[in-house]
Amino acid sequence: MNSTLRGQITMELATEAGLSYQIQVRLAFHQATPWVIELTFLLPGDEPVRWTVSRELLLDGLSTVAGEGDIHVRPLEWHDGELVAISLRSPEGEAELIAPLTALHAYLLRTDMMTPFGEEFSDEWLDRGITRLLDDAEQHQ
Repeated sequence: MNSTLRGQITMELATEAGLSYQIQVRLAFHQATPWVIELTFLLPGDEPVRWTVSRELLLDGLSTVAGEGDIHVRPLEWHDGELVAISLRSPEGEAELIAPLTALHAYLLRTDMMTPFGEEFSDEWLDRGITRLLDDAEQHQ
């Protein structure tokens, strides 16, 4: 079965320009690609922005500093572990999102019921992921 789990979380967006506001973030977990979560940021007055983030990175970032490169996730200790910071960097700029830890954790637990952590790279999952990537590539030609 190839299912998708969708969710939505309110996060606080802080930009490098010093702006800060609440946004809705859609989450999507596809069993065809169980190692990632799609985050779609619904920005006021702008087109949605989509990032693909490692599911394991999000899970690790709930309890410790995690990530290298363009994406970092860490718990915010001064909030008694109730919030998580997701830092994103691209050529267009940087942003930090503050998410409620319990909501993000609950979503990740639901993904674990669909595809347990550690089983993302079984032969069956790899075959499905490769098939999906090839299908997507054919559609864009």
